[in-house]
Amino acid sequence: MPSKQRTKPINIVPPIPTAKIPKKYKKDDDDMTEVGDGDEWNLGKSNITRPSDQLELTDQELKEEITRVLTANNPHAPLNSVRYSFKERSYKPVSLISQMAIHLSLDGNLLHKDSDEAKRQMSRWELSEEEEPEFASTPNEVLPSESAEKLDTEEDAEEPADAKGTEEEEEEEEKEEKEIIKPRQERKIPNQFNFSERASQTFNNPMRENGCQTEPPPRASFSSTANQWEIFDAYEEELARQMIMKEKPKTQTSKKDAISKKKLSPIEITGDDISRVGKVSKIVERMVNQNSYDDIAQDFKYFEDPSDEFRDQEGTVLPLWKYFYDKVKKLSVCGMSWNPRYHDLFAVAHGSYDFMKQNNGMLLVHSLKNPIYPEYQYSTESSILCLDFHSSYPHLIAVGFYDGNVAVYNLMERTDGPTYKSTAYTGKHCDPVWQVRWLKDDLDNNINFCSISSDGRFVSWALIKNEIIHTDIIKLTLDGICKDALENLQLQIMGCGTSFDFHKKKPNLFLVGTEEGKIHKCSKAYSSEFLATYDAHHMAVDALNWNAFHPDIFISCSSDWTVKIWDHNLKNPMFTYDLNSPVGDVAWSPYSSTVFAAVTTSGKVFVYDLNVNKYEPICEQAVVNKKRNKLTHIAFNPTYPIIMVGDERGGVIILKLSPNLRKQPKAKKGQEVQKGPEVEIAKLDKLLALVRDPDVKEN
Repeated sequence: MPSKQRTKPINIVPPIPTAKIPKKYKKDDDDMTEVGDGDEWNLGKSNITRPSDQLELTDQELKEEITRVLTANNPHAPLNSVRYSFKERSYKPVSLISQMAIHLSLDGNLLHKDSDEAKRQMSRWELSEEEEPEFASTPNEVLPSESAEKLDTEEDAEEPADAKGTEEEEEEEEKEEKEIIKPRQERKIPNQFNFSERASQTFNNPMRENGCQTEPPPRASFSSTANQWEIFDAYEEELARQMIMKEKPKTQTSKKDAISKKKLSPIEITGDDISRVGKVSKIVERMVNQNSYDDIAQDFKYFEDPSDEFRDQEGTVLPLWKYFYDKVKKLSVCGMSWNPRYHDLFAVAHGSYDFMKQNNGMLLVHSLKNPIYPEYQYSTESSILCLDFHSSYPHLIAVGFYDGNVAVYNLMERTDGPTYKSTAYTGKHCDPVWQVRWLKDDLDNNINFCSISSDGRFVSWALIKNEIIHTDIIKLTLDGICKDALENLQLQIMGCGTSFDFHKKKPNLFLVGTEEGKIHKCSKAYSSEFLATYDAHHMAVDALNWNAFHPDIFISCSSDWTVKIWDHNLKNPMFTYDLNSPVGDVAWSPYSSTVFAAVTTSGKVFVYDLNVNKYEPICEQAVVNKKRNKLTHIAFNPTYPIIMVGDERGGVIILKLSPNLRKQPKAKKGQEVQKGPEVEIAKLDKLLALVRDPDVKEN
């Protein structure tokens, strides 16, 4: 049988036209590469134009090599990153900074062949391949490269057959073309996100109305008359009934009944709705108290002592309200402060100065609108010796305790305890805290305040989140500020701080009073030594206050019976006043630069006006009995003409100043009265000039 021959199409590739190589391109004999003459950059350029602003460089500058190093550092990576270390409780710089910059990130969908998901997919594919029938390949399919090469070799080896073989081959090819070829069915790929949506609709419930009707309650009119005898008889019957109730013997209750009552008491308290009417009841209580103390309220608002016109530049103080709470009967007033925003509100710290009579303390917040009951009250385990309201946040009160702790109370939080309180772990004082004072927010906008104690530490406290963090500013010693232990190996006796005050305009400058009677001028910027030291008193300095108007003047008082006015640029006092008894507190007035007031243990209030009398007080008045009680503190109200004094038995008395004690300069004819801090500074400077330079008085 003749062999089958198949014709193979031959593709003739057209010849590629070769480009003519210019003569100036030569061939290298070794590697047969074309080498130019070196002027190919100048092809087609007859004249080279040179820019007018091109930089002219010498041959030496052209031959100079400039090395540039490329690094993998990210220029946008931060260099000063810090991270908070919970172990060391501080921010630490990050040493290793990532220099990697991600420009593109894609999530791949590759699976590891040994994973469970990959094995499940492979098993599904094997099952689908086994079920799929094998279909014949179409004649249009292209044969693989190996089978095509075999056919080519067979066709070259076979000899040409006769015409019969070719005819039979053509017939077989026609039959194969006529065969019906079934199309190949593509396998459906399962959709992993296959889901179906279904919805349903329900009927809306029909609206129903329900109503009821009742009969109005019966009404009846009643009228009667009452005379004095009927009222008297009604009181007599009520007194007789009360006497009968007292004479009845008390029924003995068993333990079970007492336990059941105790169990029911919390349920009754929770079920009570007093909290809902708390605000309304407080308003009603204030209205009742205003009616009860209407005469005092009228005196506070309108009364002016007419006898001042007949006195020779002397005045009096009028007692208005007296605040006394039964729970602080055995506690003395250790600190007072007016609220800077709500001028009718003030806080009182109750405790004891006696070391042998230390008991619980109490913080009370009173209002002029309710002299009967305090607005807020907080009980403490230790005596409270000092307090201060924040000037920007009037709901925050900083207090200092006898046991060395400091705390911050928030009046907006209905809690029984402080919001922040120091502990031995957070650096509390070892001795009583005598004074606290709020400062302006620090550079990190953290609320902070300072405190001073008998242990010689002057500490700044910062409120950060839920913690209170301390920073020691200075440590007082009898010889000066405590230095490093390695520099001074001798035993150092710590000084005892009793009071301090910051300058009104220079936030870094402050004064510190000690138990030894000295006053130190210090600065937060130079904490290594004192700026100045004044030998002020012979006993402990009880109070220090900068003048509210003059930046150079401050006042001090002590238990050595004296009150002294100082210029911080001079070592000696400008004025000295002897009050014949230990002075508990002294304060400048907020309305005049020359008026100040002081209280003594003899129960007297002294008011001085340097502009009226430089030697004697314009008011000396006893407020309490000196044999039974002593005055401890005094404070001027920021706006109203009243002062507040506290005594040793826990009472607070509000006093109104008479017109002579708050006299303003009279206006001349045709001129207006000049007011302002500049006028007050000039008025005080005029008085101090007589003391600084005595020759002025003679001239």
